[in-house]
Amino acid sequence: MALHPGKDNRTGRRGWALNPFYGEADPLGAAMTSEPPRWRLPSGPMPSDAAYQFVHDELMLDGNARQNLATFVTTWMEPQAGVLMSECRDKNMIDKDEYPRTAELERRCVAMLADLWRAPDPASAVGCSTTGSSEACMLAGLAFKRRWALANAGRYPSADARPNLVMGANVQVCWEKFCNFWEVEARQVPLEGDRFHLDPEAAARLCDENTIGVVAVLGSTFDGSYEPVAELCAALDALQERTGLDVPVHVDGASGAMVAPFLDEDLAWDFRLPRVASVNASGHKYGLVYPGVGWALWRDQRALPEELVFRVNYLGGDMPTFALNFSRPGAQVAAQYYTFLRLGREGYRAVQQNARDVACTLSSRIAEFGDFRLLTRGDQLPVFAFTTAGGVDAYDVFDVSRRLRERGWLVPAYTMPPHREDLAVLRIVCRNGFSLDLAELFLSDLEALLPELRRQPGPLGRPETVATAFHH
Repeated sequence: MALHPGKDNRTGRRGWALNPFYGEADPLGAAMTSEPPRWRLPSGPMPSDAAYQFVHDELMLDGNARQNLATFVTTWMEPQAGVLMSECRDKNMIDKDEYPRTAELERRCVAMLADLWRAPDPASAVGCSTTGSSEACMLAGLAFKRRWALANAGRYPSADARPNLVMGANVQVCWEKFCNFWEVEARQVPLEGDRFHLDPEAAARLCDENTIGVVAVLGSTFDGSYEPVAELCAALDALQERTGLDVPVHVDGASGAMVAPFLDEDLAWDFRLPRVASVNASGHKYGLVYPGVGWALWRDQRALPEELVFRVNYLGGDMPTFALNFSRPGAQVAAQYYTFLRLGREGYRAVQQNARDVACTLSSRIAEFGDFRLLTRGDQLPVFAFTTAGGVDAYDVFDVSRRLRERGWLVPAYTMPPHREDLAVLRIVCRNGFSLDLAELFLSDLEALLPELRRQPGPLGRPETVATAFHH
């Protein structure tokens, strides 16, 4: 069954409208006399230039990635990185025997991250690259479940031993997918009042003998705030003293794990905390690499059950692998290593500090309009959320999002997770490449829209198709 069902007219005979100049040489040539179909394979080939132009023209209608203030994903890299990626795009990352230097770059990246995230012994930490944080979270969850299953082999599987995973209601949707796909009960701590992420004591109260772990998010996608990882570990330490339950923690550092080490060095969230068993990050977010690359690291080999690691030899040599995907390009791993070399610690610190400065400046300027109330200010992740201020009745956040889109700016509007579905917000992600100059242009466009919005008789209404939460 197709995940993208066809429209009613997709089975029709309509093709592309042809421009004669798409032909390589002769605008009256045979290759340009018939329309290629849109929804089935053409009967024959067309000139490469014509095929390129067809696809190129349609993609022009996509939004400008640099104006996309919704995505956390990197939208700009140096030209040299682009060249390096093009040189590696034909290498299969998983084929480590055939591409040993690419495999070596992956190992070096893992070692650098183990050191950055303060593993007790970086040499004994284990990790791997992934297609992104979603896959990395799946792998971390699988390691949790298998460790729990091995420790409870005498009663699992059985009716009274259903594994559960504790998390805040603000987690990225990949954790809900993990629980669904691998038959784990998701126990979510709801939001309360002005607390928009996990509460440590509430999380500890949800744990029992069937809890495989607790997920802490270092940088919530909903508002950019860090969850209190150290306080969570302390609550679980107290739980172990009372009950004997030893519950590990995974830190979903999709964004924050590449921000906090440089800007918040004294913040304890990583392997400094003994209860933290694993950490993931997105290389293609604040790791500053084009999509898609992520990283999953475990404190040591004990944290990753050996039986989950496969060793295959049909590609030419013995190769340990832990992944949901098999074939994927090595370009992003090469780009990650390039960026590590290119920036180093001080370079990363400068880039992330600039993003945070832009976020804090932009949020304060938005607050000065008087029409909006800030939930966060961008002083943790360079991300902030805001809503309309009290007394603003002519429009809502969905109207603002719609009007900004008319000027090319993509700013998501969404409702918060349980129990704060009553609160609808806008969120802005400041990334490398979104400069203060671009922020000034955004502010100018927003300011120009406000008089028109204020004159509306009332909000136009939330779009029927809008999600209850924004999960990028």
